[in-house]
Amino acid sequence: MRRGVADMPLHWGAAPRWLFGRMVRLSRAIIEIVVREYGAGELLARLSDPVWFQSLGCVLGFDWHSSGVTTTVCGAIKEAVKGDERALGFYACGGKGAASRRTPDQIRVHADRFGLDGECLVRASRLSAKVDSTALQDGFQVYHHVFFGTLDNRWAVVQQGMNEESGRARRYHWLSDGLEDFTSEPHKAVACDSRVEPLNMVAREARPARAASVEISRLSPEQTLRELARAKRVSLPDHHPVLRSDISDRYFGKVLLSTYERPPEDFSALLLTPGVGPKTVRALALIADVAHGAKPSFRDPATYSFALGGKDGFPYPVDRAEYDRAATILEQGIRESKLGRDEKLAAFRRMERLYAAVGA
Repeated sequence: MRRGVADMPLHWGAAPRWLFGRMVRLSRAIIEIVVREYGAGELLARLSDPVWFQSLGCVLGFDWHSSGVTTTVCGAIKEAVKGDERALGFYACGGKGAASRRTPDQIRVHADRFGLDGECLVRASRLSAKVDSTALQDGFQVYHHVFFGTLDNRWAVVQQGMNEESGRARRYHWLSDGLEDFTSEPHKAVACDSRVEPLNMVAREARPARAASVEISRLSPEQTLRELARAKRVSLPDHHPVLRSDISDRYFGKVLLSTYERPPEDFSALLLTPGVGPKTVRALALIADVAHGAKPSFRDPATYSFALGGKDGFPYPVDRAEYDRAATILEQGIRESKLGRDEKLAAFRRMERLYAAVGA
């Protein structure tokens, strides 16, 4: 995967109305071209590429260095495809804050319309969100979740977390193609400008800790609480991210009762168990480490992405007239191609290949 740097500080507020409307219009044209020429599956693949996604935000005129590039671009795409999902073979669900919590219901609506496996897609949405909020504890609280799908049950997720203390954002990209295990190196990419030392229970090397956590959760609560008490008496190194003060024995015991009565089959099922949150996973990781020698991972999966930018005047202010002209040209090309004038798009593709060859 290509790598660079994306400095994404948290920016509050909404995109200007004059810009957002144009972003919707231009993103609709870009989406239609990509889908027409390469298919809806390719659009998913591009959205799961942090470099392409960041570049799309810059083409649409948003700040390259703002956390809002994630939320606003996703919002523009969702608005752009609304009502034309069948024609495009592509749909979008979710959003920021309260909108993200409506994602399962929106997925089910599209599943009913297009004959998709709704519950499987809802599980993918829930599990991707749970992994990045609970299994990967990197200090970024997920607050934005968008689920993109096609009419053949393929999907991509773009979600973002914030760290208010550092004033930074982190973006998580998922893609169904090639995803073998939601709990072992599941991300297509994680984009952020800073590295941390997280509790990473979805790292490949954390497999023994995941297996031990599942086994521990199946034991009687009394037995597990005894193991926790023994683990908490062990002198942990200062850098250990699992703190004894983080763990409430009383709350942990309630969660253990539910996992004991309905034992999870695997780590994915454990994450989706009601009540299992970051503290429960930390407690299980602590017991797995100290009592059973199954080490968790503290490796940060973040990669880096880059592009240029615009809305706030860097590298230059958005030229509204040129923005509208670009959208008009793309829309005209789409109309002409629909009338059978595909030779123009074929010429564009030849130019693209020539440009790539020269650039290489």
